[in-house]
Amino acid sequence: MRILIAPDSFKECLPAKEVAAAIARGWSRGAPTDEVVQVPLADGGEGTTVALVESQNGTLHCADVTGPLGDPVTAQYGLVADGRTAIVEVAEGSGLHHVPAGRRDAMKATSRGTGELIKAAMKHRPDTLVMCLGGSATTDGGAGILQALGARLLDSGGQEIPAGGAGLALLSSLDVSPAVKALENTRLVVACDVSNPLNGADGAAAVFGPQKGATPAQVAELDPNLSRFADIADKSGYDIRSFPGSGAAGGIGGMVAGILGASLKSGIELVMETMGLETQMRSADLVITAEGAIDGQSAAGKTPAGVSALARKHGVPVLGLGGKVGSDLTALHDLGLAAAFSIVPEPMTLDEAMRDGQKNLEQCAEQLARLIHAIRGQ
Repeated sequence: MRILIAPDSFKECLPAKEVAAAIARGWSRGAPTDEVVQVPLADGGEGTTVALVESQNGTLHCADVTGPLGDPVTAQYGLVADGRTAIVEVAEGSGLHHVPAGRRDAMKATSRGTGELIKAAMKHRPDTLVMCLGGSATTDGGAGILQALGARLLDSGGQEIPAGGAGLALLSSLDVSPAVKALENTRLVVACDVSNPLNGADGAAAVFGPQKGATPAQVAELDPNLSRFADIADKSGYDIRSFPGSGAAGGIGGMVAGILGASLKSGIELVMETMGLETQMRSADLVITAEGAIDGQSAAGKTPAGVSALARKHGVPVLGLGGKVGSDLTALHDLGLAAAFSIVPEPMTLDEAMRDGQKNLEQCAEQLARLIHAIRGQ
């Protein structure tokens, strides 16, 4: 059999490359004669820069930028196609992994570092800038990015608003022309891993705010703050909320499309196309995908959804592995996922599961390989 392993990362646990390698080791123990091909993926979130750069023999570059809570962090951006295309990842400059769990603060977290990373990449004068959303610690609607690029977001007294989603409550006027001008000769493509709107029950604050440290009371503040930002942007002729994906990365999706003129694309589709996954898919007998959590949200543009849809196109069955598997996977099954399995072998804490991630992936993959070959009578 030819087994295609095409996983995403396990967030805050293992990068996609290590997830793929662990699955491959386990499968090869259970079925040593199988041909195993590894294609680590990303869906526009954490790890997309590395995935795209490695697939195209590009180069990675470092820049010191402002972290989500103001502390300096070192972030990477990528250059491919002889420098004609730059790749910037929100998770690098403004990622949740930069903030320890006990310090997460959705009210104060700023996307300024991502804007600074964009400025560093733009020094190379690329024709195209690919911006990868996902994995952010912020719910500021991309206000920090705009400020880093020279835009002025002012309160009623003419002063710059404070950083973070809380600062949007004070927004009275904005001048985004310097930020727009900074990117005017560059095509901006945004790899987006969700289709959530900016506001409402499925919006940036309600769905993703709690992951970033927001309490229910803070979610109730952040949602109208983002709406205020959208109202004021609308008065200046910019629509940042009327389209799917406007709530991505705490509202950055809406800002980059509505103000900076980016085209939003499915992150997983962009990565799969760039890495030639369809070519590998045509000759595969089985595909294994994986992500830290496979649940109802996975169908909305995440890696398991993209891989399953592509595999179904070619009539190849797909199995999913996750640290956590949700109870309702109907939407994923409809896309083509045959079945999903949790890699956790016994009751354990989250810390234990993350510590043993590689071992659990190997063990689960080995048992699946043995099962598949037993069924096939080999």
